[in-house]
Amino acid sequence: MATKESQARWRNKNSLVKKQLNVMAKRLIHEDLEDMAKTFDLKGKAEAVTFTAFVTKALQQQAEYNPEAKRILTLLETAYKRDREIYRP
Repeated sequence: MATKESQARWRNKNSLVKKQLNVMAKRLIHEDLEDMAKTFDLKGKAEAVTFTAFVTKALQQQAEYNPEAKRILTLLETAYKRDREIYRP
């Protein structure tokens, strides 16, 4: 855990471009994020979260004109909603 001083320095330095996100998640999600970080050569779980948001946004944009991307996005959304209790903190 970072000290109060280092957290304050981070907030002061990044206040205009970043916002801290603290979320509770099951161990499975933390393990998945660690695995993504290793698989895609990312700098830890925080960057894995950013990468996940990037990939989701890219898939949404592709789905606007690519029927296969739309089909995959719909399948993923349906599967997540069906199984969301597994992932809920």
